[in-house]
Parts: sequence; structure tokens; C-alpha cells
Amino acid sequence: MQLFQASTDALLKPLLTVVGIVERKTTMPILSHVLLRKQGDKMAFVANDMLIQITTHANFGVGDDVEAVTVSARKLQDILRALPPAGQVSANVIDQKMTLQCSGSRFSLQTLPGKDFPSLAEPEQWNHEFTMSQGQLRRLFNMIHYAMAQQDIRYYLNGMLLVLEPGLIHTVATDGHRLAHTAEVVEQVNSEASVIIPRKTVDQMMRLLDDSDQEVAISIADAQIRFRFGDVELISKLVEGKFPDYKRVIPTDYELHLQINREELLRNLQRAAILVTEDKLHSIKLHFGENLLRISSSNLEQEESKMELTLDYQGTPFDIGFNATYLLDVLNMAKTESVIISLKGESNSSVVISLPNNEHFRYVVMPLRI
Repeated sequence: MQLFQASTDALLKPLLTVVGIVERKTTMPILSHVLLRKQGDKMAFVANDMLIQITTHANFGVGDDVEAVTVSARKLQDILRALPPAGQVSANVIDQKMTLQCSGSRFSLQTLPGKDFPSLAEPEQWNHEFTMSQGQLRRLFNMIHYAMAQQDIRYYLNGMLLVLEPGLIHTVATDGHRLAHTAEVVEQVNSEASVIIPRKTVDQMMRLLDDSDQEVAISIADAQIRFRFGDVELISKLVEGKFPDYKRVIPTDYELHLQINREELLRNLQRAAILVTEDKLHSIKLHFGENLLRISSSNLEQEESKMELTLDYQGTPFDIGFNATYLLDVLNMAKTESVIISLKGESNSSVVISLPNNEHFRYVVMPLRI
């Protein structure tokens, strides 16, 4: 029976939307597959890794007698990418094999029954539901995602905290050495909630969202979160655990605030970091002196680097050490002309990096011993 007939580009778009969560190695072979299922006059593409489920649709007609089937997501993707972009691809399924034909090429792939494909069970009730623009949600993720932990034994750090307050949404990420916080005004939010979104879910949402005014419908339950936008539906399990109290971590009593050109600081930090790429801590030293910021680095081979920037600073000179990567991450994210560095003027106190004309963004970095 014929499963579909469409151009290569028309097939690749929905497939690439869902294939990002498919694991190459899994104990359940069917999880390496994508589900193809008829829904009305559309074809649904579904991927599931038991943590996240992504569904999208393609507008090409299929026969009424088509049953849902699954096929290897990576093989189908590689085949479609190798075919001519404007080529017409026809797919037929007979005896659990899918035959793809296009421009004189023919492929035969094994399938598994669609009825065996796992599905994330949705909750009976969503506790919180609201909408916001894709651009707003993308900013909430993009401005802090780099501060999430990776494979930390404290599993609740391997994700992003999402906090609802009436009229406001906060996102927070930390790996224990740094913390990033931002917020967006969303008038539709009229309830309070606090949930932890897994790192993989955040990564997928950043891949799928664009910087537009199109709406995202967000639903939150006790153990799941759902995002619906365009033709995409993403459902994810939430991380259990107690996230650190970010309000206590962000200092509010710093009186020394230095505004520095972001691009100039970024380029000098990148140069200083060259010599410490093999250092696990990527340690560099900042010296604040009279109208001067000196950035220096050294390694076990006794190689050294020094850069100097002019700075409007009249306080007591002091040195402070940092992981260069932590500073580079935030400077690469920010697109502002300058950044504001708030500090106590001590070598053992954290610093806070904020952005001009943004009252919500705060980035706290713990110093290194120097």
C-alpha cells in the first residue's frame, strides 16, 4: 500500500523537526525509529525517547487504508538528504518493508508496527496553561542555557528552572559554580509554579523556536510540560528535585559597578584563554588597577599572556581569578555594546554581570583561587 508521495524537501522538513531526540544507541530498537501515522489529510511524524515526545505534521495526502508504521529515523534522514531536493519520493509498505523510490533510486527498509511505538501518557489535568511569543520563550532559554550543568550527580542541576509569577516568567540555570537568571513579562500568566525542565528538552526547544511573534501554548502538570507552536507539539517529563534558591545566590549589595565594552573584553579574554585551553579550570587572572584592567594567563609550560584595557576604576587595586569559559559564555550570548560588572573589590567574592537596559538578567560567577 502507498504510504506517501511527496518531494524530498517536503519530507525532510517534518523529519528534521523530530529526529533531534532520536538516540543512536538504545535498548529499545523502536526508539531509534520515527512513527509515520495518518491524521486526517495529514501525515504525522512522531519521535519519542521516553523523556521527550515530538510530533509534527506534513500536508501531503495518503490513502485511507494506511496503517501507522515506524522506520529507522537516521536511515530515512540520510536517504532523503542524499536524494535530489526537488525529487518526488514515493513510499510503499508491503510485508513490513518500506520501499522508497525517487529519480531511479530504490531503497528497501525494515519497519516495525506503529501499534508497538511507545507514547508518553498525558496527564488527566494541566495545572497551568498560558501563551507567549516564540521570541520571548527563545530569549528565556538562550540567555541562560549555557549555565546548566552537564551530567552532574546533582541531577536537578542538569536542567533549567522555570518559575511562574503573575505577569512574569523567570528562567534560572546553574552548575554550582555560576548562575544565570533572566525573566520576561507575560501578562497571560496569572498563577505561580516552579518546575525543572531537562537539559535535552531545553536544547530541542532552542533548536525549534524562532525569534518571531507567533504564539507558543504552554501547559504544565505535576510531572510534564507541553509546548505547542506551529505544527509542532513537544511533551517532556520534568525533573524531580529541589532547585537552589536563586534569590539568595544573586548579591544585591555590591556598590562597585563597572561598565565595559563587551566586544573589547571578549576579544582580550579569548586571547588570554589560548594558553589555558588544556587547563581543566581554564584559569585566568584579572587585575583591577587605576583606570586599568589587566587580563593575564599562564600554564605549566611557563608560558604567559597579558592584555590591558582602559577602565574607569579609581578604587583599591586587587586581583581576582576566573574560569575563562564562564566569562566567554556570557559575553558571547550578550549582543549589547557593553556589559556591567558588579563586584566588591575582593579576590574571594563573586561578581555579577548584568546588561544595560535589562533589569532582569543577572549572571553570578564564583572566583577561582589565585
